[in-house]
Amino acid sequence: MSILGIRKAGDKILKEKAQPVIKIDKKIKKLLDEMAETMDNADGVGLAAPQVGVSLRVIIIDVGEGLIELINPVITKSEGSERGNEGCLSIPGVFGEVERYTEVTVEGLNRFGKKVNITGTGLLARALQHEIDHLEGILFIEKAQTIHKG
Repeated sequence: MSILGIRKAGDKILKEKAQPVIKIDKKIKKLLDEMAETMDNADGVGLAAPQVGVSLRVIIIDVGEGLIELINPVITKSEGSERGNEGCLSIPGVFGEVERYTEVTVEGLNRFGKKVNITGTGLLARALQHEIDHLEGILFIEKAQTIHKG
């Protein structure tokens, strides 16, 4: 496996709507593995495929509760609202206060093509929404109410 390059703000792929995964094959599984290695190496809690130059609807998240891999994720339920601080591996050193749902349920496929539902609160809910935004070509700075360098 290898560590992939993380695309930075200004790269056009970060502004594109990612394409759905049609077939989960060896390439997708390798992508998931390389994304996990890349995220760990960068000390991140989430990573979307467009951030490593692949315009597919694939995200990974690890907020300390184990790795979550989601293919074609969709938010199916959302509740509440709260502001919280966010950063992004594609925008190093910049942070902002972003309004997000306090709880979300996300449906997607795992690496074996099995449908999974993940319900998250706190950091997990925030990370799910942040990474799914990447699949829509949205960066957190576009939603941030305040921005600061950290």
